[in-house]
Amino acid sequence: MAKYFRALGDPTRLRILKLIAGGERSVGHLVDATGQSQPNVSNHLACLRWCGLVVARRERRSVYYSIADVRVLEMLQLAEGLLADNAAHVECCRVIDADRPES
Repeated sequence: MAKYFRALGDPTRLRILKLIAGGERSVGHLVDATGQSQPNVSNHLACLRWCGLVVARRERRSVYYSIADVRVLEMLQLAEGLLADNAAHVECCRVIDADRPES
């Protein structure tokens, strides 16, 4: 389960999921919306696809992504609600911050 949740632990992957939550999106749209390079977005999408969070559909030369299961959206909504109720506690957590390099 930790590996599964790790897929959700990256800000870019969360942003991609939120974008796709609004409906099917092409890789090009996700590149533009995130400001990330196409290879970077494709790597994040591969991770999300391997974990079963998104599915891909090819149409000619374009690939479109959508949420694989409505429960993914429910999980994201639950997490947002929990975060809203516990934001101050999460902000104070130094254990998780220690895992990330300073930016």
